Amino acid sequence: MHRLIPRPAARRAACAAAVIPVLLVAAGCTSDSGADDKPANSPSPSSSAPPAPVKYKELPEPCKTLDKGTIEDLVPGADDKTGKDLASSDTERYGSCLWSGGSGKNDAEYRALTVSLKRYDSDAALGSGDKQAGRFYDQEKKAVASDEANKKVEQSALDGDWEQAVVLSYETEKKKHDYRISRAVVRDGNVVVTVDYEGTGFEGADPPSAKEVRKNAERAAKEAAKALG
Repeated sequence: MHRLIPRPAARRAACAAAVIPVLLVAAGCTSDSGADDKPANSPSPSSSAPPAPVKYKELPEPCKTLDKGTIEDLVPGADDKTGKDLASSDTERYGSCLWSGGSGKNDAEYRALTVSLKRYDSDAALGSGDKQAGRFYDQEKKAVASDEANKKVEQSALDGDWEQAVVLSYETEKKKHDYRISRAVVRDGNVVVTVDYEGTGFEGADPPSAKEVRKNAERAAKEAAKALG
């Protein structure tokens, strides 16, 4: 004997039966969602490019970039022929050496020479070592021209097998004495060599000529740049 289901109850059962397949289909479309369900044309994270290779991975000792004979010619009265190492906390990237002293009568002919080396490694955020060195090269040039204390600034080219090289010659006053100074800046790859050479005369002695100062700065810069290797 079959049991009769009231019509309202029968309609509810039929509706429930129709809904179940729809829910199953919807569940099938949304199940196992994850990394494997990304659209086929979705972009994948791009990997950062490796840093550009650099020409120099280390620096020479700044006080050993110039020959003893060069020091004797440029700073004949140097207090220490081996130079004064201006210590740096990061010798792999920066170094500087100073030679200074007086000569002539009463040591009145004062000369000073500084060789500074700055090296850059390539960096994903900052750029290649060469580009960073190029920016520093520009800073070393602008530092001379932007200083109002420097007078008669003249710029000349420095020949050599390097990417960039320049000589800036000028005059300035220190403690009521007139100084003639030349700064030679050389960029070779990811390294910048900066040479500052200056001279003055005490006790009535004349300062060196601008030509002499520039010539000596050029000589030191070329020799220091070749010492890079």
